[in-house]
Amino acid sequence: MPAPHNTLKAAFRTGRPTKGVWLTLTSAAVAEMAGHSGLDWCLIDGEHAPNTLQTIQSQLQALASTPASAVVRLPASAPWMAKQVLDLGAQSILFPMIHTAQDAADAVAACRYPPAGIRGVGAAVSRASGWSRDAAYLSNADDEICVIVQAESRAAVDNIDAIAATEGVDCVFIGPADLAADLDHIGTPGHPEVQEAIAHVINRTKAAGKAPGLFGTDPNHFDAQQDAGIQMLAVGTDSILLNRALTALA
Repeated sequence: MPAPHNTLKAAFRTGRPTKGVWLTLTSAAVAEMAGHSGLDWCLIDGEHAPNTLQTIQSQLQALASTPASAVVRLPASAPWMAKQVLDLGAQSILFPMIHTAQDAADAVAACRYPPAGIRGVGAAVSRASGWSRDAAYLSNADDEICVIVQAESRAAVDNIDAIAATEGVDCVFIGPADLAADLDHIGTPGHPEVQEAIAHVINRTKAAGKAPGLFGTDPNHFDAQQDAGIQMLAVGTDSILLNRALTALA
């Protein structure tokens, strides 16, 4: 049995825009609800949310029963972290804090089996291969892995052409909050300098034939952001959406 078809990676290849939500509550029930909501993807956040390998796995299992693609953001861009999450069955990985082309190349290598990369061969005992039920997993797993690198620093903006051109990178995702902080405009991602940097990353990513991604902060701008070519648009976070709903209800 081949590795499952990665619909998010396919969307990037065809230029289709997608929208999704950040999952920070470490809840499989919330993940399942989000997966059935009509969103294209749901991202399990391992960087700023208190997720463990066990809670990531439970959310991947919940999302597997839904139409939405599962994405996992790693706590850091470390190959051993990618290896563990891939063995859990994740096929789309977001690597935070990618500053250079070498960082991007290292992220791709972490997701590829040798000789193309450095991913350890241990899927036989993991969920990724159905605990060895999928005999063909090793031969085609690489084809369905989606590598998303996060540009969220001044260095990433300066190096965007080389980052976006890195073979194996499918999407360059912009983090406005950290980018604003690194540009000395912390808490104000709407500052003109930050917006200029975001537009530059979007344009150079598109020029390289890769999918741009962005964490949207204002629903009034979502349509314009997709019109600008954003293919991976984050339109909300589970914790913030729940907090707002409860406050409105009260």
